[in-house]
Amino acid sequence: MALPILVIKFGTASITTRQGGLDETVMAEIARQVADVHKAYRIVLVSSGAVTAGKKHIRNYSGSISERKAAASIGNPLLLNRYSHYFEPYGIPIAQSLCERGHFSNRSQFLQLQRTYGELWKNGVIPIANENDVVSDVELKFSDNDELATLIAVGFGASLLLFSTSVPGVLDKNGQVVPRIEEIGKQALALADTSKSAVGLGGMVSKLTFARLATRMGIKVVIFGIRTADGILKAMNEETGTVCLPQECAMPARKKWLASGSLVTGRVEADAGACKALRNRHSLLAVGISRVIEKFECGEVFEIVDDQEVVVAVGRAKISSETLVSGSRLQNIEVAHADDLVLL
Repeated sequence: MALPILVIKFGTASITTRQGGLDETVMAEIARQVADVHKAYRIVLVSSGAVTAGKKHIRNYSGSISERKAAASIGNPLLLNRYSHYFEPYGIPIAQSLCERGHFSNRSQFLQLQRTYGELWKNGVIPIANENDVVSDVELKFSDNDELATLIAVGFGASLLLFSTSVPGVLDKNGQVVPRIEEIGKQALALADTSKSAVGLGGMVSKLTFARLATRMGIKVVIFGIRTADGILKAMNEETGTVCLPQECAMPARKKWLASGSLVTGRVEADAGACKALRNRHSLLAVGISRVIEKFECGEVFEIVDDQEVVVAVGRAKISSETLVSGSRLQNIEVAHADDLVLL
C-alpha cells in the first residue's frame, strides 16, 4: 500500500530573517522534523525564499520583474544548497523541482510530473518545489507558492497540506488562534488579514482561499506558525495552528485536476436557473449565461460565477466566448458538458 502524501509549504517570511537572509535555525528545524516523518509519508516541500536569498547580489535592487527573475536564478541554488546541507545528516537527498503553470494545465505534462516525483520517492528523495521564476510568463505565473502547493496537493491526492506562516495560525478579531474551521466560507475568509508580509507575495487571504479549494477536494489543511517549537510535528497531530477540516469528495482524479490544475482563461456569469442546474449535475447551456466577463476559446477552461461573482464551477468550453456572444446564447447550445464541469 502506497504511503500517504504530505505537502508542506514554507513562505518567504517563514524561512528568512528580518535582515533578509535565510534563517538557518528554521531550516535546520525543518530538516529535523521532516526527517522524523520521512519514512511514513511521500513528502513534497514547496519553498519560497529564492528571490530573498539572491537579491543581495543584484546591484541597486529595486524589485522590478527582471530583477526578481535574476534574483531567483541566483537564489534557487543557494536555497537548495542550504536545504541539502541540513538534510544530509539524516541521509535524505533532496531534488529541485522548478514548476511552471503549464505543467499543471497540460494534462500530459502533469502526469509526467507525477511519474518523476514517484521515481524520486521510490529512491527516498524529497522534491523541493518552487516556481520557475526565470522563464515564467508574467500573465501565466502562479499567484504565489500557496497556489503551487495546493495544485500539487490536489493533483497528487495528498492527505495533508501544511501552510507554515510567520504567525501561529488564523487569528480571530481578538488576536487569538482559531483552532478549527469546519468549512471555509465567507465567515472564515473574513478572519483573514488582507495585508501581505513585507517579503512574500501571499498572506492569510491567499492561504485560506487555497485551503478552501484543498479541503473541498478532501484534503486536511493546517495553517501553523513555523517558529512554534516542533511546529510541523504538532501541526500534523492537530496540536497547533488552525486545522481546516476536509470535506467529503468522491471526485475522480481527472476532475480534481480540472478543478485545480487547469489554466483558467475565461469567466462567465450564470443566472440562478443555470447555477441550480449545475448543482444538479447538468451541463451548462448558452441560454443560462447572463454575460461573458472574460473571453475564452473552444477547449479552454473557464470559471462560472453567480450574480454575486462567487465561483460556482469550472468547465472546459465546447464553444468560444465569441460564438456565445454572437447570438447563440438564446439557443439550446451546450457551452460545457456535465462531464467537463467541476463544482466548487
